[in-house]
Amino acid sequence: MYEVIVIGSGCAGSTAAIYAARASLKPLVIEGLEAGGQLTLTTDVENYPGFPEGIMGPDLVDRMKQQAQRFGATYRHGAVTRADLSSRPFKLWIGDERLEAQTLIVASGASARWLGLPSEQALVGHGVSSCATCDGFFFRGQPVTVIGGGDSAMEEALFLTKFATDVTIVHRREEFRASKIMLDRARANDKIKWITNATVTEVADPEAKAVTSLRLRSTVNGKEWDHMTSALFLAIGHVPNTDVFKGQLDLDEQGYIVSHGGARTNIPGVFHAGDVEDRVYRQAVTAAGAGCKAAIEAERLLEAEG
Repeated sequence: MYEVIVIGSGCAGSTAAIYAARASLKPLVIEGLEAGGQLTLTTDVENYPGFPEGIMGPDLVDRMKQQAQRFGATYRHGAVTRADLSSRPFKLWIGDERLEAQTLIVASGASARWLGLPSEQALVGHGVSSCATCDGFFFRGQPVTVIGGGDSAMEEALFLTKFATDVTIVHRREEFRASKIMLDRARANDKIKWITNATVTEVADPEAKAVTSLRLRSTVNGKEWDHMTSALFLAIGHVPNTDVFKGQLDLDEQGYIVSHGGARTNIPGVFHAGDVEDRVYRQAVTAAGAGCKAAIEAERLLEAEG
């Protein structure tokens, strides 16, 4: 029996663990399939407060983990495969092993959608990114490419125009899902170029550990060509890691947890933190703040119950 179990070990989960551990709640952190969260896919982090020279993404989350462990948090590998939130204590399963908790902090994050190309995966953190806000600065004065056709793709492209010489939006269809206002804003920016009816079949160059070009294929006639670029930003959506809670926690149509004020969910004693609920900001610092709020709410609930 644990007073607090935290699901997820990214910025949100580890910050929640730091606060819960300092409150002597001895939290257990279940690391998940992607231990450390999305920051482990980022090489340099230059916008997290307190690190004027920047810090490597994996190093930042590892420091958070060490800090939580220093105060008494326990980390364990594995992912939650089943959950029963119908009554307290809440029951979680990691494989066949059952755990119980008086309070639960869901910080399981959201995973970026990728194209699924081996060359793409080999270059994640080396020119392939799912976060323009995180990594756009590193490509100042260079041409970059954004994949996607929704509002997030337009937002990423517009943000990147602050740094890049030009931004090419590649979309697999002629029509865009983006709202008219976002599409008009992007079309009005003379730094943004457009390639429609095309998909990416390969990203070069994994051997050089840098993006140099994309192999594109027409969805109309199958013709292929090379598109020169220094970075590839994926803006084809995120998938919140909430499948195990379907039918129990209130989720929106895309699977994100619906907040019931503060860090609360529809189930008293279950709290949310980070990208599992935040579909707007998705930053390390906002995730950390959310983890802090969730831990404080869990502590207050337990204290009120004696």
